[in-house]
Amino acid sequence: MWQPLRRALYRFYAGRLHAQLRDMAMPRHVAMVMDGNRRWARQMGFDDPRIGHRYGAEHLDEVLGWCAEAGIRHVTVFLASADNMRKRDPDEVDHLMQMIETVVAQRLSRQTSLWQLHLAGRLEVLPDSTRHALKLAQEETRSRNAEFHLTVAIGYDGREEIVSAVRCLLEEEARSGATLDDVAQRLSADAIAAYLYTGGQPDPDLVIRTSGERRMSGFLLWQAAYSELHFCDVYWPGFRKIDFMRALRSYASRQRRFGA
Repeated sequence: MWQPLRRALYRFYAGRLHAQLRDMAMPRHVAMVMDGNRRWARQMGFDDPRIGHRYGAEHLDEVLGWCAEAGIRHVTVFLASADNMRKRDPDEVDHLMQMIETVVAQRLSRQTSLWQLHLAGRLEVLPDSTRHALKLAQEETRSRNAEFHLTVAIGYDGREEIVSAVRCLLEEEARSGATLDDVAQRLSADAIAAYLYTGGQPDPDLVIRTSGERRMSGFLLWQAAYSELHFCDVYWPGFRKIDFMRALRSYASRQRRFGA
């Protein structure tokens, strides 16, 4: 009795949210911290919380569909930090990497996928098979005339990214014969940004983090300097379309100041 009523109320509320968003400004680029996979699995009663990683990886496909429907052409997702790779239980890391290989990389490689894949992070810290699967998917999607761009942050640390960008800039300048004083005189935020993992892409307008955590965890520290932040209490596999639309509504209702 209650389930049909709940579904009807959900559809009504989703329709209302969709109508509210119709004339609102949408973000060009949304970044998401996909947090809470294991906690969701425990909440759902699974004996092995690692199964949450599979549900989380599969859910990404659905969320990308919502982004495409909303006309959001740039999405960045945080799959695993450099600290995750170093500090978590090796069996859990192996399980997560398998999900990335068999779900994320394979689905993005399909000809029906709308998304061109970009990678951000220290790929050398990944297992060989995961690194190969992601690079293959990146190569296969590169030839597409894609309007939608997905950046996967994996083996990622925002501080390491900035250090790497500065190092690459200095090395390039040194190869051209510039002195350190020359570099110091010309150094600018735009010059550093060009060497970030995300160089050439727009900064995120909106960052969404699921699971109720209210912190960035080193995610896009440079790029998200002026982003609007939205923290959602649901775990990633349970992140519903109405949760996504609420985040978009919250974004559209804010007056962006860009540091002013």
